Amino acid sequence: MGLFKKQKAADINYLELTPYRKYTHESRDEDTINVLVPRFNDKILGKIFQPKLKNPYIKANFDKLGTSVWLEIDGQTSVDNIIMKVKDKLGEEVNPAYERVTMFLSQLHRNGFIDFHEFNKG
Repeated sequence: MGLFKKQKAADINYLELTPYRKYTHESRDEDTINVLVPRFNDKILGKIFQPKLKNPYIKANFDKLGTSVWLEIDGQTSVDNIIMKVKDKLGEEVNPAYERVTMFLSQLHRNGFIDFHEFNKG
């Protein structure tokens, strides 16, 4: 059964995937944001340790490219369209756009910041 899942995932075109955010964000300045990652995913640990901490979130600082990509992730726009919008906004600054943006989205997914609707169907 595991082999079937791997074959099915390999058939998916990454550019057709639709990412959605799992965390919220706050503006840091006009070009960048901080993504707010909860310190504790475990409710029991959160109840024990959170009252001793000032902030319930860890702030992940995004640069201009990361911010542009993050703000385009709305749960309805495909990876291909996100890349096109980021290219329109940042121009030559983002080249090679497809490689950089897909690598960034892969890192976000691997670290649990985003997920893809297509992976959660069925």
